[in-house]
Amino acid sequence: MTPELTNEVTASLLILWLASVIAIGILLSLMVVCLVKQRRAHQNSRLDLEEVIFPDSQRENYLPSLFERPCRWIVVRSSNLHAVQSALGLLNPIPCSWNEGLSRIQEHKLFLAPPVKGWILILGQVLPDPAEDIDECYRFILKLSRALGHVQFFSAHRAVNHHAWVQAEGDRVLRAYAWTGQTVWNQGKLTQAEKDLGLHCFGYGEAADGFEIPGRDSHQTNAEKVLFLAARWSFDPTSIGESSLPAAHGITGDLFHTKFH
Repeated sequence: MTPELTNEVTASLLILWLASVIAIGILLSLMVVCLVKQRRAHQNSRLDLEEVIFPDSQRENYLPSLFERPCRWIVVRSSNLHAVQSALGLLNPIPCSWNEGLSRIQEHKLFLAPPVKGWILILGQVLPDPAEDIDECYRFILKLSRALGHVQFFSAHRAVNHHAWVQAEGDRVLRAYAWTGQTVWNQGKLTQAEKDLGLHCFGYGEAADGFEIPGRDSHQTNAEKVLFLAARWSFDPTSIGESSLPAAHGITGDLFHTKFH
């Protein structure tokens, strides 16, 4: 190979290498831009969702530790914390503050909050999940209502839009609806609050075709409005501001699931 040809090959290789470096740099830059846009879109969509769930009048009182992740909760019309503890058969009960109780629910504990507005709030990931076993959920709620009277159950899983709400009193379910990818529980007449909020409750095996809202489906809309329904039926837990949490102590402990089988 002549020196001239060698120089030409070397120059071509250098140009090819430089072009490759530039192309890789452009590709990496595009990837970074895409990731930034996706993150901004995710943040904006989350803010939009929070605007739907928490209107301006409530955002100052929003208690993030309650609803940062999929959550289920129960409210009992009662001011007798120990009666609720007894009905649940709570194991290893310990008096605790709100902050302590809310931190313990991440450890698979149950938190019975001190009475608020004539209601006792029960929080914890260990509460029965309608998506896992709707029969267990039914038995759990009915057992509590037989012992305590008026009981309400709410569930909102925003990641997959699963949702449920139940009213029970004594040995009777007044109203129940649960959607976990399909309707698994629909009992009783639609309440006025559900009608006012425009909630779509489908029958067993019924598709959502024809009920969709532009930009979001009816299941997403239902899940977003569970807190609104809770506010109509009893109270919205997120309306309790951190600065105005009751000073009284609640109770935390372990739930003995087999009690409700």
